[in-house]
Amino acid sequence: QVQLVESGGGLVQAGGSLRLSCAASGRTFSSYAMGWFRQAPGKEREFVAAISWSGVRTNHADSVKGRFTISRDNAKNTVYLQMNSLKPEDTAVYYCAADNTWSGVISGTSDYWGQGTRVTVSS
Repeated sequence: QVQLVESGGGLVQAGGSLRLSCAASGRTFSSYAMGWFRQAPGKEREFVAAISWSGVRTNHADSVKGRFTISRDNAKNTVYLQMNSLKPEDTAVYYCAADNTWSGVISGTSDYWGQGTRVTVSS
C-alpha cells in the first residue's frame, strides 16, 4: 500500500513557476515508478510526466517539455514537479500516481493516486 499526498499548488501569473511535491508513505517508495497527471475543468485527465524508480528514466508530455521537470528523492519518499514558464492552459488539478510498472504509470492505470492539488495560472 502506498498513500500519496500532493502539495504546492496555488495561484500564479503566466510566466511564473511552481514546484509540486508528492509525499509517499510506505517503505517501498523507491520501488515504484511515479507520475504526474492533470485534469482541467471539463477535460479528461492527461499525462504530464513520469519517472522510473531509480530516477534515471523520465518522460514528459510534449505540452510541457522544456518547461516542466519531474524528479524524485527516494530518501525523502517524495517526487517533485518543477513547473516553469506556466501558461493559463496549465490550469488544472494535478495528481500524483504510483505504479509497480513503467507502463502502468505512463498509461494512467496506476493503483495509487493522491487527492490532487490545484494549480491556477492567470493571464
